[in-house]
Amino acid sequence: MAGCSCTCGGDQEVNLIYACSGAANTGHLSDQVMRSLNRDKVGASTCLAAMGADLSGFLTSAREATRNIVLDGCKVACGKKIFEKHGIPHQHFVMTDFGVEKGKTPITGELIETIAGKIAEKVCA
Repeated sequence: MAGCSCTCGGDQEVNLIYACSGAANTGHLSDQVMRSLNRDKVGASTCLAAMGADLSGFLTSAREATRNIVLDGCKVACGKKIFEKHGIPHQHFVMTDFGVEKGKTPITGELIETIAGKIAEKVCA
């Protein structure tokens, strides 16, 4: 998968990616998808926990980003709630929306790459 960081109007886009790393398989999946998107230069991984902890530097970076891509494992949507609490725009993706069953679906390299590809297509469109 090709990265989508681009130069638009002379300015480099900054896409930041945040992942729920919850205890379930879906949290593990969102973390691995974030790492895949980072590796493929769709965006840079950063810390969702720091956002939840209201750390000023992370909040500033999120506010200044071109895109904030939030990957939640399940419908509880902890990551989305953090961004809504701060009023920061974001794109939101939930692993269970890709047919993954919480507590059941095995997390494989193929699944990680398939979901990362689908998200990259939406982010880079």
